[in-house]
Amino acid sequence: MTAAVETTPDTARLSRARTAVRWQFGALGVLGGAWGAHVPSLKSHYALDEATLSLVLLSAALGAVASLFFAGRVVGQIGVRRTVQIGVVVMGTVLALVLQWPGLWAVLPTMVLFGAAMSCFDVSINAEGTVLESLSGRAVMSNLHGSFSVGAMTGAALVAGLLRLAVPPAWQLAGIGLGAAALVMLTSGGLLDTHPAEAGEDGERAHFAWPRGMLLVIGLLIFTGMTAEGVMYDWCVLYLKQEVGMPQAQAALGYASFCGAMALARFGGDALRARYSERRLLGGSASLSAVAMAIVLLSGQPVVSLIGYAFVGAGLAPVVPILFNAATRVPGVSRAAAIASVSSIGYSGFLIGPPLIGFIAQSVSLTAAMSVVVVGAVLLAVGARRVPVHD
Repeated sequence: MTAAVETTPDTARLSRARTAVRWQFGALGVLGGAWGAHVPSLKSHYALDEATLSLVLLSAALGAVASLFFAGRVVGQIGVRRTVQIGVVVMGTVLALVLQWPGLWAVLPTMVLFGAAMSCFDVSINAEGTVLESLSGRAVMSNLHGSFSVGAMTGAALVAGLLRLAVPPAWQLAGIGLGAAALVMLTSGGLLDTHPAEAGEDGERAHFAWPRGMLLVIGLLIFTGMTAEGVMYDWCVLYLKQEVGMPQAQAALGYASFCGAMALARFGGDALRARYSERRLLGGSASLSAVAMAIVLLSGQPVVSLIGYAFVGAGLAPVVPILFNAATRVPGVSRAAAIASVSSIGYSGFLIGPPLIGFIAQSVSLTAAMSVVVVGAVLLAVGARRVPVHD
């Protein structure tokens, strides 16, 4: 595996790599935040109903899940740096064109490409993060995912501001997509790129490991958390606009509230992981999300919704950092392969989420559909006891 050849870097090199990978997490968040805030724009531009909109979101999820079967191989063959550079160019280009196509028939395949590129980017930077945590002996994963949340908040807040200035949505997505690509190109040079060889790393297990045993347990927990998180990313702005009656510029602030609180919780998450049991932390935070989202749906009030979104974000914050890191502790599997393995189940939440929400919204209401977040958070709280204990 060509990416597993670098000797242990010195302290200064590790510091540069941590800074560089924070920028990558942030850039990915900006792209995700801008896309999530413009889901209503896509819906109105192509005159989609909820069921058809779910097909667009499903296309991105299909690309994401399919790419996980080769993401570990890609990272191993070309390295983290080239993976993120290629990935961000693809994502930025798709966002720049998503509101320019003549019809939905052209949107669907490009969203498959968008999801695949995002998935490879995600696996590579998470693998980099776990390597940095292992080499430095410092907990950094929550902090890195906090950078993603700050980026997502920034992307959503930027959209809200540009909408107030009446900048056309297509121009917004083009500018944000190409700007994020430029940021990644400028900052990716500091990444370790190649990783120290890992015990048990060989052939197929270095590329992809079929989830079984503890990897399967962790993957199912990630699936539950990602289903809830994915529903918030893709539908929370539309819920505020359509069900609560907020203008889109204000509704986009709901996305920013969700992501901003998630960022703050993640920046404090490494300290909490050092102090409390990961099982206890995950169970308590998931319970917080369930209660907060239930209050949002029962109230239907703008201010309550914005505050509630913040608590939902804070509660879901520890899910991915804790569980991705737990997956890399499973013996006999490389970091990239372990993350790809559990992500293959986790991203399936994004496969199930869009059509499920679209079906419920079409049949009952979007308010009823958003209750999936409550159900997912409750299941995650119950399942937290299965998280393997940190040595």
